[in-house]
Amino acid sequence: MTHTRNTPASRKESLAPDIGSLPARAVRAWTERMAVTPLGEGRYAVETHHDARYVVDLPRSRCSCPDHRLRGERCKHRRRVAIEVTRGRIPAPGLRAADCLACGRETFVPENTRLPLCEYCTYRPGERVRDRETGDYLVVAGTVDRRADEVGIESLDTTVATHPTNRAYDPGEPVVEVTYPGSDRHYSFPRSRLVRRPLDGRDGGSTATV
Repeated sequence: MTHTRNTPASRKESLAPDIGSLPARAVRAWTERMAVTPLGEGRYAVETHHDARYVVDLPRSRCSCPDHRLRGERCKHRRRVAIEVTRGRIPAPGLRAADCLACGRETFVPENTRLPLCEYCTYRPGERVRDRETGDYLVVAGTVDRRADEVGIESLDTTVATHPTNRAYDPGEPVVEVTYPGSDRHYSFPRSRLVRRPLDGRDGGSTATV
């Protein structure tokens, strides 16, 4: 399994678009060499090309620089943070960067997520999947932000990880809850035991329909 890590500062470089009609502070936000480091809870450290360091609180629209504190302006540092968030260079407020547990790709997830998955590796409610072990088709009810060895199966007095049919799967991976077609009862599976059903259904598994 891969693990979450701290987000490194972005490179100190210019991000300039066509700036002909932009106001002066916006031009500086785009063109000056700055590095932005997420601090969590919507706060970001901005290091300028003069090696000054200011803290931007994006949700509260604040910056520790004199331009904002003394003049009340929307400074270049706040603008730069907003630019980098919009371009996907750094996580937005409420998110953090982490490595996907399934593929290792860096992704942005909610700050309180324990077991991060990227958009591709996350199964969405209503998505149709196939059970590797039986070939049965199932419908995703949701992904649980708990490890397979933390989620119990009360009727069997065991966990998802220690269930006999799941022992070949990583006990530390997230759990996905699914239902069988025509049933409202939820069942828990390790994420990697499930595979996406191709749109044309040609995956060699069960011929059951969902």
